[in-house]
Amino acid sequence: MSFLSRIMVLKSQAHFSAGVYNRFGGPSAGVAIEGTRKKKSGQAKSRVGLLILGFMGVYVVIGGRLVEYAMKDQEVVSSILPPDRLMASRPDILDRNGEVLATDIRTVSLFAEPNKIVDADEAVEKLATVLPELDVRDTYKKLSVKSSHFAWLRRQLTPKQQSQILALGIPGIGFRPEKRRFYPGGSTAAHILGYVNIDNRGVAGMEKYIDDQGLADLASVGMTSDQPLEPVRLSIDLRVQNIVRDAVVNAVNNFQSKGAGAAVIDVHTGEVLAMASAPDFDPNEPQQGAKDGWLNRMTNGTFEMGSTFKTFSLAMALDTGKVKMTDSFDASKSIYIGGFTIHDFHGQRRWLTVPEIFQYSSNIGTARVIDIVGIDAQKDYLTKFGLLTKMQTELPEVKMPSQPRVWKKINSITISFGHGVSTTALQTGVAAAALVNGGKLIEPTFLPRTREQADEIATQVIKKTTSDEIRYLLDFNGYKGSGRVARVPGFAVGSKTGTADKVVNGRYSATLNFNSFIAAFPINDPKYAVITFCDEPKTGEKQYGGTISAGTAGPIAREIIRRAAPILGIEPKFGEGGSALLVSY
Repeated sequence: MSFLSRIMVLKSQAHFSAGVYNRFGGPSAGVAIEGTRKKKSGQAKSRVGLLILGFMGVYVVIGGRLVEYAMKDQEVVSSILPPDRLMASRPDILDRNGEVLATDIRTVSLFAEPNKIVDADEAVEKLATVLPELDVRDTYKKLSVKSSHFAWLRRQLTPKQQSQILALGIPGIGFRPEKRRFYPGGSTAAHILGYVNIDNRGVAGMEKYIDDQGLADLASVGMTSDQPLEPVRLSIDLRVQNIVRDAVVNAVNNFQSKGAGAAVIDVHTGEVLAMASAPDFDPNEPQQGAKDGWLNRMTNGTFEMGSTFKTFSLAMALDTGKVKMTDSFDASKSIYIGGFTIHDFHGQRRWLTVPEIFQYSSNIGTARVIDIVGIDAQKDYLTKFGLLTKMQTELPEVKMPSQPRVWKKINSITISFGHGVSTTALQTGVAAAALVNGGKLIEPTFLPRTREQADEIATQVIKKTTSDEIRYLLDFNGYKGSGRVARVPGFAVGSKTGTADKVVNGRYSATLNFNSFIAAFPINDPKYAVITFCDEPKTGEKQYGGTISAGTAGPIAREIIRRAAPILGIEPKFGEGGSALLVSY
């Protein structure tokens, strides 16, 4: 019997007693009945009071349980992704001039409390009208688990989507505020910046570097907040970055190549002012570029750099003092060694001076030179140039170079002209910068660095006099050799091409090339080095050799220097042609 039924019974009993009194009244009987009625009335009031107290106790218990359940739901949600973590700030990333490269924006994410969903089918059907790409089956499974108190349905909605979902009026559906990373430039600096995951944590590039400096540890112990953090300024110049990215993307399209890349480096500080690799991706939607775009070919891919290595081979030969600029070497005949034939692509079939070996990119002449240097000295110099060890810089995506386990004479010869050792394009550019800046190797950085700071960490790898001689060779080749393709009127550009046959199934291909190109400008007083490459081009500028370096990687450098030099403050100088360096030798 319910509490309300018991109250009705008591009221009926009271009315019955009063009726008996009226029907069988009399003085004595009335007194007795009246006493009995008062006694029973008092008992009824006591019982009603007890019932009221009982009701109050029940409601207090129910209220307490509701509060307890509400607190448990809150704890379940917070244990998955606490609000302070959803709204934790990341520092803005700026270029060297203060332009925003990455920032946080506020957004909301959609969640459900399955235990409060009345009709899972109806809820899914309504949500699909706003989110047509919603995984209906997976969402239905989430909403059907009645023991669950929390489930993410869609992260980072647009304001319009939030408004439309609110209008659906689905019980058990809610929104949680959070922050989303936004990259205003899209793909412009993708491989430098990297990207973050759905929880705003760095996954690649400088975003991961920032987390690795302590931000991720702070977040893991709940010490981050939604307050703005001090911005992180990079060495990147967004104006130059746009130019470099345009040049490499155009190279992939125009030359029908597998990939392309380029970087501009300050030769006196080691600062990377721009770097791009194509194909790339949009860090705002990183999953769309997962197939080919994620690979940073500038730092995380290693390649045989071809004849650009002749620059280093001649540098070490001159630096040892065993070879002089005026020396000549027999390049009239091919070299036969270990079952291999060393020949020249632009064979002159005569003795060549050191500048001519460089100008005609003679494999035979370079092999003669490196034989004088010796294997041990060659390995030592290449190590000092940073070409045999893993490059040290802020980007997490850096691949280790490869080299023969045992260096034999045949290895020494082929490595002298860029076959047999694979390095990253960026570290090749860094080593090239050391050849023209007075002989100092400076580790590359994507953060601002002064010249004084660079001098403190620089390593002298060749003598300054050797650096001067290499500048002359680069200038000579840029004016009279294969580097003419990158000669920009008004800007003295020194350069060297590199065309390497690619290895396919253990053999060098006769049709697939990896083309590289190193340049420095202005070569009489170098301030910037440029490294470019073009991987497996199917076409190129015919007047410069088509699919070889001069027809592919060279034009990338030319386009970058032509557009970027004025922005970098290099004043053009027009004269008779050629460089003051050529006159001095």
